Amino acid sequence: MKMIGRIASALCISILSLLGFQAQLSAQDASHELTYNGQIGKIINENCVVCHQEGGIGPMQFQNYDQVRPWAPLISFKVANKEMPPYAYDDGIGIQHLIGDWRLKQDEIDQIVAWVEQGAPLGDPDSSPPAFQLKDPNEWNFVAELGQPDMIVPSMSYDIPASGNDLWSTEIVDPGITADRCIKAVQVKPRGDAAAVVHHANSSVLLKNEEGEKERYGMLTEYAMGKWGEMVPDGVCRTLPAGAEIQWSIHMFPGGVGATAQGEMIEDNVVEIGLWFHDEDYANTDVYKQDLALYRIEEQDDLIIPPNGYQMTQGFHSFDHPIRLDSFQPHGHLRMNAASLEIFYPETGRTEAISQISKWSATWHHSHIYDPDVAPLLPAGAVLVLKQWYDNTSDNPNNPDPDQWVVGGSRTGDEMTHAWLAITHLDDEGYEKLVAERKEREDRSIAGQD
Repeated sequence: MKMIGRIASALCISILSLLGFQAQLSAQDASHELTYNGQIGKIINENCVVCHQEGGIGPMQFQNYDQVRPWAPLISFKVANKEMPPYAYDDGIGIQHLIGDWRLKQDEIDQIVAWVEQGAPLGDPDSSPPAFQLKDPNEWNFVAELGQPDMIVPSMSYDIPASGNDLWSTEIVDPGITADRCIKAVQVKPRGDAAAVVHHANSSVLLKNEEGEKERYGMLTEYAMGKWGEMVPDGVCRTLPAGAEIQWSIHMFPGGVGATAQGEMIEDNVVEIGLWFHDEDYANTDVYKQDLALYRIEEQDDLIIPPNGYQMTQGFHSFDHPIRLDSFQPHGHLRMNAASLEIFYPETGRTEAISQISKWSATWHHSHIYDPDVAPLLPAGAVLVLKQWYDNTSDNPNNPDPDQWVVGGSRTGDEMTHAWLAITHLDDEGYEKLVAERKEREDRSIAGQD
């Protein structure tokens, strides 16, 4: 009997201990409850308020709980489907280390979804998440890292009507460049409400030849709706040469495109290029040259998409010297809905997936800038494989009319099939050096895990 009593006593103590442990776990869970005034508000402030603020491009404001709460179910749906933040780039395919990547981490998505499922609670009313540092919607995107641009090149001013046909403008500006300069970063920014009507704004560099005639030196930069800007990797030079003039090519669509389209006349429409430069002596250092260029996937005249139908294009490009591929930006119009980039190695027959965008939208063009440590290194002869897909059915939310035949062309209602690639041009020595440096980093990483 004494033995039974001791066993019963021990059992009671174990049960009480277990109940106490469970109570402790419950208390810990309660202290980590997902609330707006806890982790959720911090995620929203850091990732959403940049657009969803007074005067921002977002259609509603998310600056406090009262503004967020009515939209909580929609926020959950959008982030779970990875439609917001608006950075379309597939997870788990190809290179994932990008500069300027807006995507939420999966645990942040899970927390927002769980918070909404719990009823989107406020939490401690005497606490609040760190406030988002509001910025002027017309401010330059790289100010936090680089300060104000070293040079701003504006276009002429145009009044854009509320409706009508596509408009184009071509003009030449002399920015007064007196010495070769290497570009550190570049952003094209329509002023104010002009963002909804500027379909694209490309800029070329012109130089005078020995006869005094202007010749195209190359691209300065490319802008399409929603593009944030471009950062040029350290150790390379995208050159703006002395004496250069800049030629604008601006495409405007009256009334606007996408969710931010006002459908109103836009007065004093000006587009600006902001340029951040390295120091003047940087251009004289031993660095490789980088350029940005348009790479066609299929001849535009050959592109035809039937009513209520689909189309796919594919293009190939190779080089007679090694390169590093620094960024990838597919381009299309309202029917394009997906794109991919691969590399084919003829010597081995191997194809490597680099990037895929399965939910591409014309209202958000992104230049996917690869981290220099993982940017694709291509030996001479390797082949870039570019693919784009088009949906001319009613399932495409951007499609204005699925009953129309769609052909290749420059109008907003036409389609295009090309990608913008920033490429650093290497020689054999530079290529082998970069390959060796990556191998050394990989070996150190493996050794550190042992």
